[in-house]
Amino acid sequence: MALVTSKKLLTLVLTIDKDGHRVLLGMKKRGFGAGKFNGFGGKVEKGETIEQGARRELVEEAEIEAIDMERVGMLMFTFEKDLVGLETHVFITTSYKGTPTETEEMRPEWYAFDQIPFDQMWSDDRYWFPFVLNDQHFSGHFHFGEDQKTILKHDLNVVQQGDTLQPGFQLDKVHL
Repeated sequence: MALVTSKKLLTLVLTIDKDGHRVLLGMKKRGFGAGKFNGFGGKVEKGETIEQGARRELVEEAEIEAIDMERVGMLMFTFEKDLVGLETHVFITTSYKGTPTETEEMRPEWYAFDQIPFDQMWSDDRYWFPFVLNDQHFSGHFHFGEDQKTILKHDLNVVQQGDTLQPGFQLDKVHL
């Protein structure tokens, strides 16, 4: 087994409508994940906190500003023959300012919880997304093949009520 030697900090924001029955997803138009629906997010920039990065990405990709935001999950994504892990902090917001608007990078669309287009999303989403919909916190690791589609192995856990999400993954515990 190889060891992940570095990680990139990423964010992912899922906007849930005020009635709690729909989620805002964006069709990625360019770059990593193009052609897939996803939440809004990306790299945390130097000098930003993780939450600041999440808020900035939501504005850049959907032109909305989160009023409230809660970190509900943390996922590590690793890929065969790549020693860089993608530590992704998952947030939800149910209150925001602005109207979701298409940008150069994303085309936002609302989906009812029972109509989420998992076949057009990353293959890991169908595993952890139900935790978001059931208002549960979670932590997990997904290891993909070289095709970036096939999940070779995964580990996913609910964070029990009263426990807190860890601040980040320790590299010496992330094995490929």
